[in-house]
Amino acid sequence: MHCTGLWPPAATPFRADLSVDTAALVRHCETLLADGASGLAPLGTTSEANSLTLEERREVLDALLAAIPAKKLMPGTGACALGDAIALSGHAARAGCAGVLLLPPFFYKGVGDDGLYEYVARVIDGVSDDRLRVYLYHIPQMAGVGWSLDLIARLRTDFPDIVVGLKDSSGDWDNTSAIIEANPGFAVFPANEAHLSDAIPLGAAGCISATANVNAGGISSLIAALQSGKDATELQKDATHKRLAVTAGPLIPGIKALLGLSYSDADWSIVRPPLTAMGRADAEALQAKMSTEAMTS
Repeated sequence: MHCTGLWPPAATPFRADLSVDTAALVRHCETLLADGASGLAPLGTTSEANSLTLEERREVLDALLAAIPAKKLMPGTGACALGDAIALSGHAARAGCAGVLLLPPFFYKGVGDDGLYEYVARVIDGVSDDRLRVYLYHIPQMAGVGWSLDLIARLRTDFPDIVVGLKDSSGDWDNTSAIIEANPGFAVFPANEAHLSDAIPLGAAGCISATANVNAGGISSLIAALQSGKDATELQKDATHKRLAVTAGPLIPGIKALLGLSYSDADWSIVRPPLTAMGRADAEALQAKMSTEAMTS
């Protein structure tokens, strides 16, 4: 059964020495689920996963597995090193996770579909576990490479029970809609909740959005309304304005600063270099902007 609904890419809290605060992460994830999230997509872009070592990523996953049902977890497991992707994907599959979110190897640019196909095929072969479910992670503006329509079709044909979905973080609605329309039964998750009123009726599975870290209740309510055919105009307007407020500035520092205010914990604003933290004054202004726009829109 494919994942559906809202799967927030949970932000990763750090201590002052930049070590991962797994206890704070678990509390945050439990809050997201209580606020209506269907599951969690940790160790992605918003999680600063590519600033974590492989061992730290495993540590994060193990901490979540100790507190949250595995079927509610879709960890990011992509890596430039094939062996790292196999190791983390295999760990998630053996633990019973709902799936893994697989970023393409992102250092070499201009690679063709054949190379990306072989990467996925070797991850699947290396894991060698029928429980593995792969959700492709499409974010070409960051990775420099992505999953083409032809490659998606090829992977689905050759691995129909394993390659089961995709998160589209391209920001290109035409691309998202093309993937949904060309792949019935494929679990496509837009990363931008502003498109949900178009995406859900078209067949999208749900949403994996960075801003769900600070608006899980609003986005999950929007998805539920759209899936049930109810009027979601106001819910969509509210979710869109909150997203626009957060994405107007630096996304990850902004989200973590907002979480710092929400949890009354200044350490939440800490990010790993090369990112830089958002100051409290800017965070308070962002928090006010989200609330003001939501009420006046």
